[in-house]
Amino acid sequence: MTRGNAMAEVPPEVDTSHPNPARIYDYGLGGKDHFAADRELADRALASVPTARIAARENRAFLGRAVRYLAAEKGVRQFIDIGAGLPATDNVHEVAQRVAPESRIVYIDSDPMVIAHARALLTSSPEGRTACIQADLRDPPAILESPVTREAIDFTRPVALLLVAVLHLVQDGDNPEAIVKTLVEALPPGSFVVASHLTGEHDRDGWAAVERDYRAAGIPAQWRDSDEFARLVFAGLEMVPPGAVLVSEWRPESDGPRPAPAEVSFYGGAARKS
Repeated sequence: MTRGNAMAEVPPEVDTSHPNPARIYDYGLGGKDHFAADRELADRALASVPTARIAARENRAFLGRAVRYLAAEKGVRQFIDIGAGLPATDNVHEVAQRVAPESRIVYIDSDPMVIAHARALLTSSPEGRTACIQADLRDPPAILESPVTREAIDFTRPVALLLVAVLHLVQDGDNPEAIVKTLVEALPPGSFVVASHLTGEHDRDGWAAVERDYRAAGIPAQWRDSDEFARLVFAGLEMVPPGAVLVSEWRPESDGPRPAPAEVSFYGGAARKS
């Protein structure tokens, strides 16, 4: 399903006076669910990195290709999408259920507005299932032990764990390695991890300014280079070719021209747990 109109009602627990990364990302993708504080910070980011909208679109396209690949070529029928963000076009369940209508997806985000929209908009095919949980990536037990997760996901069968555009919102002080390890250890053999991560590798000054602005606004942010990203997420897993690469280079659907690395600034990849 495609997006509807802008939100008609904001949940009372949503603080619209402070920027939120899910709403900033929505703004970058051309969505409607954002407020003045989100647009102000997003516009500062665009002043520092004018190609940030390209980066957002390339990352979103990577997510769709990765889900389609796992559903169509690897037979995955269960997906846990952490840091799901606001509903957009080609949401995870839509991509997966076009391949296999019986696919089951759990969407997880810490933002109550994301969850409110997800519950209203992300409806499953009759054969499959979608569910939503408000939880924080920094608290893996809240995700893994949730009755919603346990009812929707069969942990005796392969699962795709999606950590797309979320780990760069976890700083080193929150021990992201332990977070990822806890989540991956809960997956059965034959499962996959898909992740993407912002980097300043191709525009140090521009993305450093964005990182500073995010932190000043109360949003934890830490961009990482490709080797840091790969070690954080994929250590001990079997990488899916072509490995951890710019998201625009991950199994592209055409041979046409692609954006320059500085325009993309997202690394992504997928790996299998043996």
